[in-house]
Amino acid sequence: MRFLLVPLGYFAAGIAATVVVLVAWWQFADAAVGQQPDSPDFAVLSAVIGGPLLLIVMLIYILLPVSIGILISEAFAIRSWVFHVLNGVVATWLGWQFFGGEAGTGTPFDQPVVVIAAGIAAGFAYWVVAGFSAGFYKPVFRTEVPRPVAATSGNQRPV
Repeated sequence: MRFLLVPLGYFAAGIAATVVVLVAWWQFADAAVGQQPDSPDFAVLSAVIGGPLLLIVMLIYILLPVSIGILISEAFAIRSWVFHVLNGVVATWLGWQFFGGEAGTGTPFDQPVVVIAAGIAAGFAYWVVAGFSAGFYKPVFRTEVPRPVAATSGNQRPV
């Protein structure tokens, strides 16, 4: 089951980070409601084409850093949402550093706040899908096992 949940959670984290970056890019929203009659059409076209490309790029650049955090959480059964959110922030920050985009290009990657917000969304999305049940040996919902009652009666003789 973990072999399905972990990649699914990773993909959900990538989608969440991509949505945050697209929404946080104010120039994209400005183009969608612009004065030109074709602006909304171009905005939708750029979201349809640029969104999946951004998703692929984000998934590639955050794969190595996030894999380390995922392996740690699975090995030690760390289920804290704070751990997974911090893992998402660190992974997107390192992925942003690997990306090395040009400064001043007007892309959302010029703004560290957008990168951190994408990391928070990615970490929380991973936790919702796969992080809350991390680890193989630690049960998610523990049931209290009743302790056996010692059999004592007044008719027992000491041996």
